[in-house]
Parts: sequence; C-alpha cells; structure tokens
Amino acid sequence: MLENHLIARRSKSTMEVPLATQTKTVPPPTTGGARPADPKVSLRKPVLAGTVGNFIEQFDYGIYGFLAPYMATSFFPGHDDTAAMLGVYAGFAASFLVRPFGGIVFGRFGDRLGRRNALAVAIILMGALTTLIGVLPSYAAVGFAATMFLLVVRLLQGLVQGGEYAGAVAFIVEYADAKRRGFYTSFLSVSVFLGLLCGAGISALVATFASDGQMETWGWRIPFLLAMPLTLVGLFLRLRIPETPEFRALQEEQRRASEEGAPDQVIASRPVVDALQNQWKPILIFAGFAITNAVLSYTWMTFLPGYLQGDDVNMPKAQALATNFIALAVLLPLLVVSGMVVDRIGRKPMLLAACISTFVCIPVAFKILLAHTFAAALVAQLIYMIPIMFISVALTVSMAEMFPTKVRYSASAMAYNLGFGIFGGTAPLVATFLVSATGTIWSVPIYVCAIASISLVCVALGFRETRGTVLAADKYHR
Repeated sequence: MLENHLIARRSKSTMEVPLATQTKTVPPPTTGGARPADPKVSLRKPVLAGTVGNFIEQFDYGIYGFLAPYMATSFFPGHDDTAAMLGVYAGFAASFLVRPFGGIVFGRFGDRLGRRNALAVAIILMGALTTLIGVLPSYAAVGFAATMFLLVVRLLQGLVQGGEYAGAVAFIVEYADAKRRGFYTSFLSVSVFLGLLCGAGISALVATFASDGQMETWGWRIPFLLAMPLTLVGLFLRLRIPETPEFRALQEEQRRASEEGAPDQVIASRPVVDALQNQWKPILIFAGFAITNAVLSYTWMTFLPGYLQGDDVNMPKAQALATNFIALAVLLPLLVVSGMVVDRIGRKPMLLAACISTFVCIPVAFKILLAHTFAAALVAQLIYMIPIMFISVALTVSMAEMFPTKVRYSASAMAYNLGFGIFGGTAPLVATFLVSATGTIWSVPIYVCAIASISLVCVALGFRETRGTVLAADKYHR
C-alpha cells in the first residue's frame, strides 16, 4: 500500500506542474532511439561535427581549382598550356569517377558499424591525402612519375570523398527534428561553398604575397599543407559526438533480437547488396536530379573563374576571383533561408523550381557575361546561383529521407556519387572541351540546360515528396 501511495503522490505532483514546464522536460517524439530534449541547443555539436569534414573536402577543391594553373606547370610538361590544364582537370575528374566505389566501401562501414566511426576514418584520411599533395615531387624533379603520383593521390581522395558527404547528411538528418531537417542540413550545403570559398581565398592570399615564379615552385603547396591542422580539429569534434539516435535504435533492436534468438537481422549484414536489390529505383531517381546540382556547382566554381581569366574575356585574376567570392558570400545565407523554405513547402517544389529556373537563368547569365566587364561578371554569377539556391538544400535533405535507416549510408552514397561522380567531376573538363571544340561559350549553357531537362523528368515523374517521412520506413517500397 505504501508503494501505491507513493506512485499516486508522484503522479499527482507531475499533474500539478505547469504545462510549459512539462513540455521542456519531455523529449520530442522520435522514430527510434532517444533524441535530445532541446534540439535548438543539442544539435549544434552534431551539425558542426557533420559539416566539418565536408568543409575540409571542399577546402581541397577550392585550393585545387584556384591553383590549377600553377599545378599544371608543376606536374605536366610546360610546352602545351592547354594540355597541361586539361591534365589537371582530368585529375579533378578522376577523383570524382572513383567516388561511387568509395561510397560502397564507406557505406558498408557506416551501415554496419555506425555513421560516426565511418566519418572519423574519412576525415583523417582526407586530411592526410590533401596534405600529401603539398609535398609531392614536381615534373622537373621526377618527370612523368610526378603526374602519376598526383593522379594516384586524387584517386585515393575520391574514394574517401565518396563516403564523406552522404555519411554527413545521414548523421545530421538522423539527429534532427523531423520538422527542421531542411534547416539543419542547409548548413551542410553552406559548408560546401564555404569550404570552396575559404580554399580559394587562402590560395588567393598566398598568391598575393608570392610572385608567379614562387607560386609555381613552392607557393601553391602552402594551402594544401594547412589541411592537416583542420583535420585534427575535425576529428576531435567527431569523436566527441555519440552515434546517431536512429543507428543506436537499430543497435538496440539488434541486441534484443539476438537475446530473444530471433532470426531477423536488424542491422543489414550486406547493406550494399540490400540497397542495390531493394533501393535501385530511388537510387536512380536521386542520381537523375543530382546531376543538375553537380553540373551547376562545378561549372560555376571551377570552370567559370578560369574562363574569365582566359583569352576570351581576359579579365584580371583579382577581378575574376572577386566576382566569384562576392557571389558566394551572397549565396551562403540564402542557403539557410532555402532550408527553412524546404521545411515549409516540401522538397519537390524546390527541386522543380531549380530545374525550371535553370532554363531561364543560365542562358541569361551567360548572355550578360559576354559584356566582359566586372559588373557583368558579378551580375551573371548572381543570376547563375538562383537555381543552385533552389536545388542544393532540397537535394541534400532528400538524399537521407529517400532511404531507410538500415541501408541509408550505402544507398545514399551510391545515389549521390553516381550523379556527382560522373557529371560533377567532369563538368569543368566537359565545359573546357566544348568551348575549345565549338569555339563558342554558348555550348556550355546548352549543356547545362540539357542536363536540367533530364533532372526535370526525374523529379516530375519519379520523385515522391519526403518531407516529414519516418526515417526508419522504406518510403519508396511500402
């Protein structure tokens, strides 16, 4: 009776607590695993841990894109500048082409042993490989071996990068409240362009204080060497964050199933095979609309600055980069706003808006670009980034929502890398080739719009809205 009396008193005192106070102490509903009580506060560390690796990855791309002319003279024969630049861009493309294989390796790791563990391995490997580029011997020192060394390192980087972004998206989405997933994953999109901006900015800073001769011999190496301290900070942040609630829920279900002798395997023993067998349709759908984001982003960030500095426009390097930096600075806060809009109206309307706006904005941007002035280049890039603003966050958050928890890492990594690996890495190479082959810059917007037309069909006919979806469920095969 005493026990019943104490339970009754405890229940009564709980009922007497004001509703507002009770709400603060009750965790929000979850699809599995314990979710932190106050997402606004508790999600800061997971978001930071998730974005830091992607920042370092894009920091490398920013360096590589900005320093491509200097690296061309270091790793390729100097008698043909165009061939040397194409060689550097080919190394850029090669790192993307192997990313699907990296997605398979890290996807299996992340679905079997946890997202945090896979991301910790990815960040340390990425930092080590980026730093290694800064100490590679030059063509003048070892001949063609220098070219091969660079290619091998870029291929290894591509394998690691294949597991980074998809894992970071899964990590943040599996922590986030269902109503604010777009907002929180918007910081991943921000980290993409912020990493590119910082990489290019630091490279520009080094180039300001070093002569062209110094940049060609040793100056270009400095930004690559800065990757290691950034990596150590990122590793520290990731190791301090627990595994995601969704994956911990899977682990708990697996533990209970094992104790009860149940034959079901909660954690997939073959996540890659399971993803290919059961998730092939959403994988292809996602890749179909991801290619527009890939081509838009890397044509803008990697090809366009070089084109502005080339013989056709002949804009001073400082001005060409300034237009790019200003446009990036404008884009970053707009991505956060885009995340809020994605949470309010859904993913599909934003994806459709991105594809449709590409048909208008990209030709207009290139038309303005032909004025060959600083103002024209800036306005053109501000217009160019409109479809990027629409697509970036919507694509990022839907990448995790389209697949169930047990194969999310593997399936999303394959889907993302299939689109970006083939079309993102080749974007500057294809754009450079098209201009060279056709003799006109208009071949580039035609190519971008053709890609957007494919994505429009994929979104309109194949994509199902994922806003508010239950993460553990299989949306496309229920």
